[in-house]
Amino acid sequence: MGKVVLVTGVARQLGGRFVRRIQRDPEVDRVVAVDAVAPEHHLGGADFVRADIRQPTLARLLAEHSVDTVVHLDVTATPLGGGSRTSVKETNVIGTMQLLGACQKSPTVKRLVVKSSTNVYGSAPRDPAVFTETTPPKSLPSGGFAKDTVEVEGYVRGFARRRPDVAVCVLRFANILGPGADTPLAAYFSLPVLPTVLGYDPRLQFVHEDDVIDVLRIASYEPERGTLNSGTFNITGDGVLLLSQCARRLGRPTVPLLMPAISWVGSALRTVGMTDFSPEQLRLLTHGRVVATNQMRETLGYRPRFTTAEAFADFARSRGPGLLPPEALAGAVDRIAALPALGGGHPPTQSAN
Repeated sequence: MGKVVLVTGVARQLGGRFVRRIQRDPEVDRVVAVDAVAPEHHLGGADFVRADIRQPTLARLLAEHSVDTVVHLDVTATPLGGGSRTSVKETNVIGTMQLLGACQKSPTVKRLVVKSSTNVYGSAPRDPAVFTETTPPKSLPSGGFAKDTVEVEGYVRGFARRRPDVAVCVLRFANILGPGADTPLAAYFSLPVLPTVLGYDPRLQFVHEDDVIDVLRIASYEPERGTLNSGTFNITGDGVLLLSQCARRLGRPTVPLLMPAISWVGSALRTVGMTDFSPEQLRLLTHGRVVATNQMRETLGYRPRFTTAEAFADFARSRGPGLLPPEALAGAVDRIAALPALGGGHPPTQSAN
């Protein structure tokens, strides 16, 4: 029998894309797609099973379908539909525990891929300039999705010790962006005006959703010659962007606020459902976070197709022009510079965008 892959979290766009993509691979014989709610998008020829991973039903699925590869994508920051933060945490942590328990009992499972996040490093004022996979955080996340990912990775490490015969790959993705991105940071960048923390301009990194699919595929198969896809890997595009650069490229004005004021604004935005301006996101937008990707390139053998700037540009195009489109702003600067009183009578020059 060929490779049988079980994928969790398929009701989300990313999970659906991955399921549709791996079905086209000749190495894959069958795909079992699992989620607690029925997806609104097509899953191709995958076998969809409506199941809550928090319930002890996964062991039966693994045995019934003789699953040899498990791709766990149901570790997320935002609820699906009308869910609450409590249900998200239970799915992230309790659901992962149930899944790992089922995998531990299964004699057919040979590979486990877990979607994690660079949120495990937290964001603090005394952070190193660049995090590697072995750099301990200066301050462990105290709550929210970041704490969930820390707990999830702890359980995964325990599973890897108990089942050394199973290849385990943990992928720590930076902030995922792209036309179909549905994340708290994507919701923040979609606001007409961006609240920022007065006096801070954090460094940010992004990974394009297309690169996410490619990396998940690499982690799901046997490693190519000269590479190793077992272990923990930071995944992000090359380069960094400052928050101020992101705002300019989106054409969205910023409103710098003092910390107490922006915390109040964040609470108000959560209340009206505009964006999940959580404390962990507030810390990211204050101190930023940058990770090294040497292991991704040298060990995993993957080079992203999109840089951080290119991933953000693709996301920005999907959101349309903001209140201050960069082209219009550059044109206004050119016209002002051309005025004799201000520009000294010199001919206008092209402004940098």
